Amino acid sequence: MTNRRDVLAGALAALAGAAAQAQNQTAHSGPDTVFQHELPNVTMDGWEVNVSTVVMPPGRNGRPHHHPGFVLAYVLEGAIVTRISGQPETTYTTGQMFYEPPGSTHQVSRNASNTEPARLLAMIFAKKGLPLVTPA
Repeated sequence: MTNRRDVLAGALAALAGAAAQAQNQTAHSGPDTVFQHELPNVTMDGWEVNVSTVVMPPGRNGRPHHHPGFVLAYVLEGAIVTRISGQPETTYTTGQMFYEPPGSTHQVSRNASNTEPARLLAMIFAKKGLPLVTPA
C-alpha cells in the first residue's frame, strides 16, 4: 500500500535538487523550512505524482484551469502571480511555494514581469490516467 510519505519522498527529492540550484547556498547550521502545509486526507492507492517544469515567458497570462488531486508548486525563477479559489491573489518569488487543494480552480496564473521569464516546478498528485490540466 502506498502512503503519502512514500509518494512525497520522490517529489520532494526533485524539489530539494531544484531548490539547491535556484538559490545561493550559504553555510548555516540546519535546514530552512521552505514550505509547510497540511495535506488532504486522501487514499493514494492508484495515484501518481507528475513533476514538471513550467516556463512562463514575460507577460504570460494563463487561463483558469483545474488539476486533479492536489498541487505543490515551487518558483524556480522570477515571480508568479496566482489566485486559487478560496485564497487571495498572491505573488510568489524565487524560492517560495504554493499549494492547490483538491477541487480548486487556479483562477489567476501569470508571470508578474513583462520583461523577465519565470519558471516553476509543479508537482501534481492525482489518480493515474486523469488529465493533468482541464479548462475551468
